Amino acid sequence: MIARTLFELAELCGAAVEGDGSRKVIGPAPLGEAGREHVSFFHHPRYANELRSTRAAGVVVALSFAAEAPDHLTLLRCEDPSRAFTEIVRVFSRAPRRPAPGVHPTACAHPSAEIADTASVGPLCTVGPGSRLGEGVVLHAQVALGEGVLVGAESELFPMVVVYDGIQIGERCVIQAGCVIGSDGHGFEPSDQGWIKIPHTGTVIVEDDVEIGANTTIDRGRFGATRIGRGTKIDNLVQLGHNVIVGEGSMIVAQVGIAGSALIGAGAVLGGQAGVNGHARIGERAQVGAQSGVFGDVPAGQIVLGHPARPRTEALRSMAQAARVPGLVEKLRQLEQRVAELERERSVSGEGSA
Repeated sequence: MIARTLFELAELCGAAVEGDGSRKVIGPAPLGEAGREHVSFFHHPRYANELRSTRAAGVVVALSFAAEAPDHLTLLRCEDPSRAFTEIVRVFSRAPRRPAPGVHPTACAHPSAEIADTASVGPLCTVGPGSRLGEGVVLHAQVALGEGVLVGAESELFPMVVVYDGIQIGERCVIQAGCVIGSDGHGFEPSDQGWIKIPHTGTVIVEDDVEIGANTTIDRGRFGATRIGRGTKIDNLVQLGHNVIVGEGSMIVAQVGIAGSALIGAGAVLGGQAGVNGHARIGERAQVGAQSGVFGDVPAGQIVLGHPARPRTEALRSMAQAARVPGLVEKLRQLEQRVAELERERSVSGEGSA
């Protein structure tokens, strides 16, 4: 069991210690679950109650922290608590287990496949003709690679990943369980006989240092390539259509759907359940809020929200106005009643004067 003093952790993440830095901790824990042997972190006022009642030995806080905290608590003040706490968590994390090199007896690798001596091919995997696995590649159980698949050095594919023919995966990529890469795009032409399938003869190119979350699907290009730029991070349950281009260093959160031929600029961020229309252009470093619907282009650096997505300030103003509608409807109902009463009074008054 790893144990570290709070002084050691503070030095690691560049924090200043307030309190007893000699106390030893054995790992991180949430504020509400931490014991006297744990370190935690505080980053939002909504967790003030948990902070007041925590039993943790130490808590990482911002330089500006001024909330009420228990007397026993040692504070580790730093500029960015979240990033500092990530460094602390890394200290206590065990290195992920990587299986030994070699091809498992139950795996099926075509004789023409090229598998580096340091690669590992797990139980019940299949490696198609002409596929190539670079140095240190890991295929966990039941990964299926089609014909002519290239997997770059040190990439790791988790169980039940399916990679269709002719797909390229770069170096140091992580592809989580259940991903499907290179299936046909959703392309059909209407006819008198029904829907006619459009052939998809393109490929998918996943560049270096990309991580793709569990059960994400990436369609091959109709022609040309669907491309995922270097360093992009994709969450679980994302759907990328045919010929989508994702720029370097982008972040795509869970359940996002991007229709065919859309372009996502470098460094863009798409929040959970956002939808992007086909052929739309999302500019570099733009941000699309959760559950937003993008039907047109988004300029570089712009933050958009809503359905349809609009600039953040405009969208928030519209949301605030929409929240007033029920009250306005009630006022209108009251005015209608009052008008009806006045008309009745006028009618009665007119009859009396006659």
